[in-house]
Amino acid sequence: MDDKRKNQRFFSNIGIIGCGNISNIYLKNLSVFEGVHLVACADLDMARAHEKAAEFGIEAWQTDKLLNSTEIDIVVNLTVPKAHAEINFAALNAGKHVYTEKPLAVTRADGQKTLALAKEKGLRVGGAPDTFLGAGLQTCRRLIDEGAIGIPVAAVAFMQSRGPEAWHPAPEPFYQVGGGPMFDIGPYYLTALVNLLGPVGRVTGASRISIPERKVGSMPRRGEKFVVDTPSHVAGLLDFESGPIGTIIMSFDVWAHNLPRIEIYGSEGSLQVPDPNTFRGPIFLSKVGESEWTEIPVDAGYTVNSRGLGVADMAAAVREDRAHRANGDLTYHVLDVMHAVNDASQASQHIEIDSQCPRPEPMPGGFAFGELEE
Repeated sequence: MDDKRKNQRFFSNIGIIGCGNISNIYLKNLSVFEGVHLVACADLDMARAHEKAAEFGIEAWQTDKLLNSTEIDIVVNLTVPKAHAEINFAALNAGKHVYTEKPLAVTRADGQKTLALAKEKGLRVGGAPDTFLGAGLQTCRRLIDEGAIGIPVAAVAFMQSRGPEAWHPAPEPFYQVGGGPMFDIGPYYLTALVNLLGPVGRVTGASRISIPERKVGSMPRRGEKFVVDTPSHVAGLLDFESGPIGTIIMSFDVWAHNLPRIEIYGSEGSLQVPDPNTFRGPIFLSKVGESEWTEIPVDAGYTVNSRGLGVADMAAAVREDRAHRANGDLTYHVLDVMHAVNDASQASQHIEIDSQCPRPEPMPGGFAFGELEE
């Protein structure tokens, strides 16, 4: 396809690199979203790539072919975290916009290099999670912006479980550098908080490896031991630039708890925010003087699993010459904050956050990129 025809297209051609478990929902949704055209997928295991290609009616290409094809506009990077930076660099150097699964990169240096390279090339960087674009968190955003809880003063965010080793057949990456509860699940919570309250200015924290050796709990490797080399319990305090103070706990060390996912507290009420790893509700609001919580219906689009929504928004933003919402500055800011909590624990001091990101614009009403089925 020549450049003139390419520039006249009203859609962006998408190539996916990485055909693991998370790829299914991206392949499904990017086959449906308006404004994008799914062309091909690639994987180190080409048998797996061919399997996904056959299932979704696309082509299976070698990674080099996908990166260098003039057909592809946006590379969706669904590789394992330690490969995120390498694929990001390769896509940008090949002249492609890139959208990556969380986190943007394992290290701050690689995250910064990704953004700098994109700026040099005049290209876009986007990244997961895009759950904050869904109906639940967008409804919460509207409630806060409209003053439903008055002036936000504080927030709490909790994700506590016993970790994935009980069910995951190969849990080791969850306990290696770039994993752990903060880097695996933290992006959902931190991205939701930045969407609701704006960027973080300062953090402190405490983190530890509580259980240095764990066992695989599922067949066929049940009972095999492995070493944990990244914090498995992380607690942080977040000073948001807009004023509120946040408390976050991310843990793979807790058997049971009865804490909320996210709550936002304001001068005129409190808001219970839904699981930020989903796109739906429920949402509950308690106003000053009320003794009960009232469920608030979601009033935005996308309540089903809509992963890939950030890709569709980025593709539209390229055509419309506007900022996309799940952008590189946001994903890097979240990466920076996650590292800073661990840094604060090691240094026994507050850590100032150098990165900046604008609070993403709210989503337009309805189903901007086409409705999805359950």
